[in-house]
Amino acid sequence: MRRWRLPVVLTAALLAVTGCGGGVADDPNTINVTYHRYGNSTYVDTLMQRVKQQYEQAHPGKRVALDPVVAPEGEYLSKLQLRMRSPSTAPDVLYEDSFTINSDVAAGYLAPLDERLADWPDWDRFIDTTKQAGLATDGRTYGVPLDTDTRGIWFNRDLFTRAGLPADWKPRDWDAVLDAARQVERRFPDVIGLDLPLGKAEGEAVSMQTVEMLLYGTETGTLHDGKWIAPNRGFTEALEFVSTAVEEGLTQSKAQIADAQYDKKLRDDLTRQGKVAMRLDGSFAAGQWEASGWQDWPSTMSAAPMPARNGGGTVSMSGGWTLALSASGTKQDDAFEFVKLALNRDNITEYALSSGNLPSREDSAADPRITAANPLAGFWLGLLDDTHYRPTLPEYPKVSEEIQQSVLDVVGGADPAEVSERWAQQVRRIVEPANTRGG
Repeated sequence: MRRWRLPVVLTAALLAVTGCGGGVADDPNTINVTYHRYGNSTYVDTLMQRVKQQYEQAHPGKRVALDPVVAPEGEYLSKLQLRMRSPSTAPDVLYEDSFTINSDVAAGYLAPLDERLADWPDWDRFIDTTKQAGLATDGRTYGVPLDTDTRGIWFNRDLFTRAGLPADWKPRDWDAVLDAARQVERRFPDVIGLDLPLGKAEGEAVSMQTVEMLLYGTETGTLHDGKWIAPNRGFTEALEFVSTAVEEGLTQSKAQIADAQYDKKLRDDLTRQGKVAMRLDGSFAAGQWEASGWQDWPSTMSAAPMPARNGGGTVSMSGGWTLALSASGTKQDDAFEFVKLALNRDNITEYALSSGNLPSREDSAADPRITAANPLAGFWLGLLDDTHYRPTLPEYPKVSEEIQQSVLDVVGGADPAEVSERWAQQVRRIVEPANTRGG
């Protein structure tokens, strides 16, 4: 394997960012925990502060050095991978997106946890579906899930009933979704019929929450089944749905799609104001509304599963974050003790209550405080039975970038079939033709 060195400037920047170069890395009684903190999303920070106290009380003489990375999510992941390149800067415990598990395993950054999990009775308490989040393609587990989520359609009950739609609406297929948007917009022309991630600034949400939520409900049904499916009829059909919705004016406007601030605040503001009839979105939206002060959202909002293209089933996509151990760490026993404490029943329940995310443990999901805080928690948890995960392969981030570009092209008026063909060509270039098939 070719050896390489970090440039001097980059090495200096890395040391400056991490504050490492002695200290925590050299102290056998101190573990470093790195996680994401940005904007108003302080739930993880609150959890880590609490677990630090619990750990230090339970293990006299041991210390936890918390190392929050204050940056947007994409920058956090980049900075985390930069730190993982060197044992001197790699954290002992890291807050790891399930989306990056396989690429980080391929890079040699993460430690397998199977033997440790086999000796931890609490592992049997985790929801089986959520365990997929930390499972790599080599069959081993590298991350323990902190939370999970599911996706479906949030809809405004009041707008629906005033437009002549049922308050317990449950669409049978894609046409029923589009027809509901049309019916609402005929009655309320200033309302967004169907809001879904479409803008460049929304990044991975465009791939997972829009295209893949559609594609996984087609006959093709997946992006990858051992080989990347390119060309992909389901991908074309997903783009056709997006094209129809945009061109008929059923979605947010093209100006809103292009607005980098739309997802950060305006989408939730419009939803609260009764200006959005439907949102193809995640279970976590309720937590965002609570955090913004919209406490009475249950009086207005309901949810329905996203149907398959021609009916006969429903679709959900799941993600979530995990806690993982650095492969280069020399204090893995202490690090895993921290993980076990952070992910016990009480801590996961408290985290779910504060963040609005779904708990990863069965005993936490059964806690009556979860459904008291979110009347629809049972609905969203129920979608885990038929949920899907992204193909978290090392090539996926580049494939996802091409998905996002394809959506931008369709929003701009390009023909979905032509865009889909270009996407297939790009996928074949990224993963090599031998790793693809048509479908």
